[in-house]
Amino acid sequence: MSAVTNPATVAECLRVGAGFSQGDRNWIAEQFATLDARLAAFHADATELEVSVKDREARGQKVTLECWIAGRQKIVTTSGEEDLRAALHDVRDDLRRRLNDAKTKQEPRHNKHIREIGQPGPDQVADADADLERVDAETA
Repeated sequence: MSAVTNPATVAECLRVGAGFSQGDRNWIAEQFATLDARLAAFHADATELEVSVKDREARGQKVTLECWIAGRQKIVTTSGEEDLRAALHDVRDDLRRRLNDAKTKQEPRHNKHIREIGQPGPDQVADADADLERVDAETA
């Protein structure tokens, strides 16, 4: 994996949307600081985060965290927690899980050899199929 020259951080990529003021931004960035390690794999200029809240401090408030990373689908996480801090932690943790899930879907998991040399080509797959037929013939 190549190193990113300008890694994304919450402080650099976060925008506050409806329901929050610019004065809330630093406090929210502190709440989301644990995302920095996960975002570091992406370029800062190709990553955006936006947090917003609907009906802040009211029963039924809804916190939404949106994440845009170039070349990937937008990720949207929401929380209906009544406590604002708990809702922010909920959307943060959900985003971290979804970023991890997206990463593992793109990488081979159980075969170190494939991770190191890449996926097999069509001729290698044909050889593997022939080997399976031999095994089936031997066990019959």
